[in-house]
Amino acid sequence: MTTHAPPSAPPEKAASGAPESAGRKLASGQIGTADLVFFVVAAAAPLTVLAGVAPFAIGVGGAGTPLGYLVSGVLLALFAAGFTAMSMYVRNAGAFYAYVARGLGRTLGVATAYVAVVAYNLITPGVAAAFGYFGANYLNERAGTDIPWWVLAGVCIAATGVLGWLRVTLSAKVLGVALVLEVLSLVLMEFGIFKDRGGAAFDLGSFDPGTLTHGGIASMFVLVIGAFTGFEATAIYAEEAKEPRRTVPRATFVAIGFLAVFYALGVWMIMGAYGTDQAVALAQAADGPDLTFNAAGAHVGTWLADSMEVLIIVSAFASTLAFHNAGARYMYALGREGLLPRSLGRVSGKHGSPGAAVLAQSGFNVLLIAVGVLLAADPYAEVFLWSNSVGVLGVMVMQALAALAVWAFFRRDRRGMSAFRVVWAPLISCLGLVVLSVLAVLHFDLLTGKTGTVNTVLLVPLPVVAVAGVLVALRIRRRDPARYARLTEVDVERD
Repeated sequence: MTTHAPPSAPPEKAASGAPESAGRKLASGQIGTADLVFFVVAAAAPLTVLAGVAPFAIGVGGAGTPLGYLVSGVLLALFAAGFTAMSMYVRNAGAFYAYVARGLGRTLGVATAYVAVVAYNLITPGVAAAFGYFGANYLNERAGTDIPWWVLAGVCIAATGVLGWLRVTLSAKVLGVALVLEVLSLVLMEFGIFKDRGGAAFDLGSFDPGTLTHGGIASMFVLVIGAFTGFEATAIYAEEAKEPRRTVPRATFVAIGFLAVFYALGVWMIMGAYGTDQAVALAQAADGPDLTFNAAGAHVGTWLADSMEVLIIVSAFASTLAFHNAGARYMYALGREGLLPRSLGRVSGKHGSPGAAVLAQSGFNVLLIAVGVLLAADPYAEVFLWSNSVGVLGVMVMQALAALAVWAFFRRDRRGMSAFRVVWAPLISCLGLVVLSVLAVLHFDLLTGKTGTVNTVLLVPLPVVAVAGVLVALRIRRRDPARYARLTEVDVERD
């Protein structure tokens, strides 16, 4: 077994006399398979997807939308085959960063790291804004209050910051409860639809491959693939997982399988509540966004529709917490190696969490929400959709790079892995993810609801930070080759 020692501490830290491991390493052996599944599935926010995004996808994709979710799940399962194989040898809180660096070179790895920081740190405040939007609408309508959305978004940021500071297992428990409630509400809706509609709810034509040939399918896939964003976070927690060689792969496949089946079944049943053609027509109409809530109210009762309006707030909070934890760990990983301020690489001595990164991430969340308030931006249509569109695109690009990195990592030595797992699956998934990333750029207006200059401005940060990462890496390689050679090798590879 070969291990790599972490980089030496900065002089000022070494002079303090404190052990370098204290305050530099995350608490290990904390997270089990179920905890990891809760993290990644809660990040995907299944209720928010089925109630807030699926109706739009149905309107664009038509009868084949349920099949679109299954196809996306298969593509990501192919990605996960290689992704989890590499997780057995590369364990780092900066998952995409470490994978790309080890497979495609440290310079491209650092560029990926900077994209990851931007992507995850944009998604988090965006989902917090959605929490504020849903929460304020619910309270103001039901209780007659006049609470601004940004107040509740602030509460969400503060709560996720506290949970992110505390031991990671507490976050897993909170996410587990939230996820069970989300899933239960959707299962009740599906049972009610089946009870009322019987066999009429099951239109097998939705799974005919021919439904994926019409013009709107490309746009539909752009929406559908984003519904899985967050599953890759299993690798982010590898340093904190129990038996990561087994825990990370198991949790990744469980999460992808669950999401693919749950989304496909949920969308299929929602369409079955109305009949396929009628569901597509309604999804394209003005009341399309209420498609899921109306199905729950009609086939179970208004109490379920009302409960789901509350649970979508819970779903947004759970997703904020999951992405907050992921974003903080990326900043921790980069701070630990000096790619961001080294202070971000400090760990809470009591809880073993990336405390400094949690504070920084919370501060950025507050800043983005404040900018939204100052610009009088719509919390959902602008703060949420715009920031998350950029974040999801960044994740898709990183997934494509990571898939190629897996192939490169195992190219000369498969280390006992099958050719399918570490050669063909990564290459096929890379091709699919590249196509979807290009489609996402070409159809970015579908994600943001805007055209022209707004989309150009939103897309600029990703290539800018990628170039900045390349320049930083080249500067390190030129000035300190030994440090450059140590990048990504902090508690990472074990043969």
